[in-house]
Amino acid sequence: MNRLLVWYGELATERSLLRRGVLLVLPGLLWVLAFLVLPGLLLVPLSFAERGPFGEVVWTFSLENYRRLLGFGVLGYSPDNLLALGRTLWVAFLTTLLCVLLAYPIAFYIRAQPPKRRYLLLSLVLVPFWTNIVIRTYAWQLLLAPEMPLARLLSALGLVEPGLALFPSAFAVYLGMVSAFLPFMVLPLYSSVERMDEGLLEAVRDLYGGPVRVFLHGVLPQTLPGLTVGVILTFIPAMGMFVVPDLLGGAKHLLLGNLVQQAFYTMRDWPYGAALSLVLILFTLLALRAYRRYGKEVDLA
Repeated sequence: MNRLLVWYGELATERSLLRRGVLLVLPGLLWVLAFLVLPGLLLVPLSFAERGPFGEVVWTFSLENYRRLLGFGVLGYSPDNLLALGRTLWVAFLTTLLCVLLAYPIAFYIRAQPPKRRYLLLSLVLVPFWTNIVIRTYAWQLLLAPEMPLARLLSALGLVEPGLALFPSAFAVYLGMVSAFLPFMVLPLYSSVERMDEGLLEAVRDLYGGPVRVFLHGVLPQTLPGLTVGVILTFIPAMGMFVVPDLLGGAKHLLLGNLVQQAFYTMRDWPYGAALSLVLILFTLLALRAYRRYGKEVDLA
């Protein structure tokens, strides 16, 4: 028997509510299936195919792409791909750490401002999203040019040679990466900082806790939900970034994102690019799994 239920002041049956729910979810579900799940599943058989002599896909299945990914090529073993993977994880980790160290002071500074100024400052944090990442990276090239103040200051301090630009360099890469992903860390962290209970901080201070204890026992537990979301939103896209390392690093130190980009567009080796992409997806899933394992109480809203 189909029971009658009251739903927002309206009588409805379970079946009609289920039908409404399906209709509401269906567009989003179709979108995810068409543009996320199906392309991802297509990568699996493609990663086992081979590249033809003219860049076409030959559907002869083998493990050759994964052997190449591990460094076993026609010229013997090379650890370059594994080094690129390790470098990718390191760059993503260091970028995330720098964003955390910068985001906390920014979030607390915004929280300390009057309400009207908070909205203005949060809008300024969002301004980079309105500009394409390639344009922002070229802007960093301009700012790091030898005739600009930062390069002149470092030259005066003897840290760089006079007349040299600050890019390509590791410093420029991290500068570009942090500037690109800092908003992803600031916004969720600010949402936790804004709701923080000052009474708990006062309790830690009353127990003669110094700044470190106040942070570890008062601030960190209360901001952990926002911090967890910020780390995920920063670390995962940082692993796939290739524009910033290319333009500010001079393509000297390849990351996994650069290898994927080269495989698809330069080498026209789609099967090999698919195998590399699956590795990136695997690490993304591992990061999400870690979130589900250790961040069950985190509120993504």
